[in-house]
Amino acid sequence: MATYVIGDLQGCYDPLRRLLDSVRFDPARDRAWFAGDLVNRGPQSLEVLRFVRELGAAGAAVLGNHDLHLLAVANGERQRRGDTFDAVLAAPDRNELLHWLRRQPLLIQNEDGSAAVLHAGLPPQWDLATARDCAREAEHALRGDDYREFMGVMYGNQPDVWADTLTGVPRLRFIINCFTRMRYCDAGGRLEFHEKGRPGTQPDGLLPWFAVPGRRSAATTLVFGHWSTLGPVHSAEHNVYGVDTGAIWGGALTALRLEDRTLHSVNCPEYRRPGMIE
Repeated sequence: MATYVIGDLQGCYDPLRRLLDSVRFDPARDRAWFAGDLVNRGPQSLEVLRFVRELGAAGAAVLGNHDLHLLAVANGERQRRGDTFDAVLAAPDRNELLHWLRRQPLLIQNEDGSAAVLHAGLPPQWDLATARDCAREAEHALRGDDYREFMGVMYGNQPDVWADTLTGVPRLRFIINCFTRMRYCDAGGRLEFHEKGRPGTQPDGLLPWFAVPGRRSAATTLVFGHWSTLGPVHSAEHNVYGVDTGAIWGGALTALRLEDRTLHSVNCPEYRRPGMIE
């Protein structure tokens, strides 16, 4: 059995099928775990959602910021320029797909605890046990009967630093921002949401979340997406792999095979176009 962790799809269904064919993926034997942002910007978000859902036990996906945005739009939030949700929102199985998506986790960990998958990042104050507990808190809010009320107050950049004393909506908002939005923070874990370029382009005082000295989750291999300008990252020093290689921007779609830590990619020239990276 092989477990493939696949980077941000963003509606790029055809490259997904090429990638799975290239590694001879067999859902009867293998698993495909997705590092978030199944949907948006690409032309085939509906096909992606149906395919991943139909994988059943052979598939799993963590929630990314674009997945949460789809859920918010379905709940009445206005679409943004460049959103490609119309086919999903008009689909006859819309409600079943959104119900399934809303119940996806924010963190997946393998059986022996040596690796975990998330979309964006973790603040330096969290070890993996704390991260799991925080993920469950936010997942409970997203899956609850009153999730619509929560989604109405989910967005915002504050609070921007972790404190054990955080409660209620501010606590949940910080948790979701870490799992789905963060790239850079300062040495104290204060989040910064505007910088999206490669490390070395950021202002002084900011660090990639995974490079903060003393990060308490460093003992576990973390696999993440969300940061396409990084390229296919393997940092042995920081024990992380980045698998968002910009498929929707004409880059590549990449999978990490967890068992031997090998990277597998297919190019996506059909999506090559200028645009904002998010």
